[in-house]
Parts: sequence; C-alpha cells; structure tokens
Amino acid sequence: MAKKSAIAEFRMLEKYGIHPLPNGLAKTPKEAVAIAEKIGYPVALKLISPQVTHKTDVGGVKIGIKDKKRLLHAHEDILEGAHKYEVEGILVQKMARKGIELIIGGKKDPQFGHMIVLGIGGVYVEVFKDVTARICPITRTDVREMVGELRSHPLITGIRGMQPINLNALYSLMVRTSKMLVEEDMEELDLNPVIFDSKGYDIVDVRFVK
Repeated sequence: MAKKSAIAEFRMLEKYGIHPLPNGLAKTPKEAVAIAEKIGYPVALKLISPQVTHKTDVGGVKIGIKDKKRLLHAHEDILEGAHKYEVEGILVQKMARKGIELIIGGKKDPQFGHMIVLGIGGVYVEVFKDVTARICPITRTDVREMVGELRSHPLITGIRGMQPINLNALYSLMVRTSKMLVEEDMEELDLNPVIFDSKGYDIVDVRFVK
C-alpha cells in the first residue's frame, strides 16, 4: 500500500468530478505568496510531509491568513516546527466556507469489499462516532437512507430555523466517491472535513491509501 502525495490526491478527486478547494504546493515562501495571490486571500497553509499524518499536532496548519505579511510569518512558523521532518512543501489552500462538518470515508473490507462511510466529521468524529456505512456501489437513495440513520441528521436536514445543507450536492459527492473507491481499488479513504452549507461544500482535507 502506498500513501499518495497531497497533489496526487487532489488530482484523483478531480478525475471523478469532485472539486477540492483551490490550492497549490509551494516549495518556497515566494511561491506561497504567488499561489495565495492567485487564488485569493484568505488562505490556509498546511505542512506536507510523508512523516506527518496529523498536521495540527506539530503546528503544521495555519488558517485565516489575510495578507502577505501574515502568510510569510505563518510559513516560517510551520517550517520551524517541522525541522525534524522531511518537508515536501507547504500547501496553500483557499479558506473553506462555514457550515456543517461531515466525514466521507471508505475502506476495502476483506469480506464485503469496498464500503463507504458518512458521519459527523472534523474534530468531533472521534468523540460522537456518529457514522453509517454501505457496501459500494451506492445510489442517491442509499445516501438519503444513510443521512436518516445518523443521530445528528437534523443538523443536515435542517432544525429550528437552520437551513438544511445542499442535499443534492451531498448525494452526488457520495455517489462519485463510491465510484472512485471501487474503480481505483482504494484500501482507505478519508475526506474530512467536508464542510456543507445550503449552497454546496468544500473539501478541506483528503487522504487515501492504494
């Protein structure tokens, strides 16, 4: 099994019509500034290292960067904290929308084959463990049923004046991800978090193993 690089992961998503946030991999501070100016502030910076899975644990994520001065300072901070690791570069990524954080995951089960998972994501995925799963491939009807199985489904479908998320976007993303899992024969996949609102979604982070 091989862990793909960040850029390879984003390209894989695009192959299946799944569009991540605008981003670019910078090897130098000058390149980071150029990418940020191209995609537009505010941006986030993320350490890309084959030795680091949880970037926040080593100070490898800086968010809400609004200008060049803050970007250069954040870039320096990340590299100082990562001096013990092999650094491929710094990912410069457009800041995500605000909304409901979901996780879309998958794995290849030795008995059942590829399975896809949906649940509440972000930092709360390990706390609430509110997830549901299906054997791939799935349909939009399957996704609708999965949403209903989540204890937190009122956050997704709307509660107490809150707007529901864009369910059509969720259905489409889940079906495309299911297809990608099977066709690329992935061992593991995590899109976490994927932030949804009433207009669409932003994929903040992706990890997969083939």
